[in-house]
Amino acid sequence: MGSVGCGHNRPAAVPNTKSSTVSDSSKTTKMKIKIGDKVFDATLFDNPTAGAFKVLLPLTLEMEELNGNEKKYDFPKDLPTNASNPKTINNGDLMIWGSKTLVLFYKTFPTSYSYTKLGRIDDPKKLEAAVGKGDVRITFELADSVENTKQ
Repeated sequence: MGSVGCGHNRPAAVPNTKSSTVSDSSKTTKMKIKIGDKVFDATLFDNPTAGAFKVLLPLTLEMEELNGNEKKYDFPKDLPTNASNPKTINNGDLMIWGSKTLVLFYKTFPTSYSYTKLGRIDDPKKLEAAVGKGDVRITFELADSVENTKQ
């Protein structure tokens, strides 16, 4: 659908924050993204933005539909960023637009906007069907916390 990106501001759910430590290791972090009854495995990248996001987990957010290709949520506070233009947004990308807008993309398209990369869904084939056409509630959790709650 061409170049589109975030730009609307509307209040959403308040994050349900829980403290955790951020590791300086060079490893990526595994995460689970729950949408309705679907659970997607995801990988958080090793950067300061992903580290700041990880401290907020677990989060359940009301994410707003935008542009027919993404879901967004505006955090009340800025996250550290290092934005660049990825040229192409891929289905399953998790990024920050500006300094406080979390964006989960469910379609692949070219872009002229700059984002800070947080991570991505490992296998996003069924993501578009899971998020649907409107606003959606999405839970982001570290993978080990999801496994512990299932036991």
